[in-house]
Amino acid sequence: MQQILIAILIGMAFVAFAGSVIYSAVRLTDEVPEEDREYLDPLPRGLRMLWPVLRMVDYHICQRLPATLTRDAADKLRLSGLLYLMSPTQFVALCMVSLLGFALLSAIALPLAGIERPGFWIAAASLFGWVYPRVWLKDSLKKRQKLIVKALPAYLDFLTMGVEAGLNMAGAISQAVAKGPDGPLKNEFAAVLRDLRSGLTRAEALRRMDERVKVAQVTSFINAVIQAERMGASLGPTFRAQADQRRIERFQLAEKLAMEAPVKLIFPLVAFIFPVTFVVLMFPIAVKFMQSGAF
Repeated sequence: MQQILIAILIGMAFVAFAGSVIYSAVRLTDEVPEEDREYLDPLPRGLRMLWPVLRMVDYHICQRLPATLTRDAADKLRLSGLLYLMSPTQFVALCMVSLLGFALLSAIALPLAGIERPGFWIAAASLFGWVYPRVWLKDSLKKRQKLIVKALPAYLDFLTMGVEAGLNMAGAISQAVAKGPDGPLKNEFAAVLRDLRSGLTRAEALRRMDERVKVAQVTSFINAVIQAERMGASLGPTFRAQADQRRIERFQLAEKLAMEAPVKLIFPLVAFIFPVTFVVLMFPIAVKFMQSGAF
């Protein structure tokens, strides 16, 4: 009888604890103000499922953090073009939610798998959860920079044709944005066009683009344009020389990657292909030795 009473009390305590946790979570969620995402990028599917929890952590914890802790996240989000997807504090909240999620999953799964003393693996999973959003952000930055470098020669050709046809730089950029391929570079030139229309000089608008992109090829192009403007030179030959230089650099990069391919193939060859080849070649010989009684 006493054991039944203890079990009932433990069950009631567990129900009360779970109810208090759910009630607190609901209250904390209700306190979060509504978010207007009309002018923001759509959320990916996986992030959309975590977004209510992420916004709750952001509102109650991350927005109270000092700005120095979110400065690095703000710079990387700006360079990767994801500031229209989430704010720096929301990215820090994503890291926290990812850390807690991986720690909770590992704490549940490892004991069920029969692993004793899973503390080390739980700590490793927590560290992976903290690092994974940053790896995703770094990959997004690299992908964006590659798209910008790939599209830059085409846009320089459009600018060259526009300037040589008699348009000023704003008109040439407008034609390049209208006719050029979609991608992050198109968005950046559209931002330059908005800055020019708002009254900024060409040098200021281009420097702001350089700060948003931080790509060596774009920096070289912007420096050449600003130098040509200071010297009073024509922009047409400058654009054409930059387009030729960017195209040469792209071919040189392709040649470099092609020369690196044999080196990168050494490990797969040694680890996977060579052993299988040796097994295929040696198996008939081993069978013959076994049939002849040599073994």
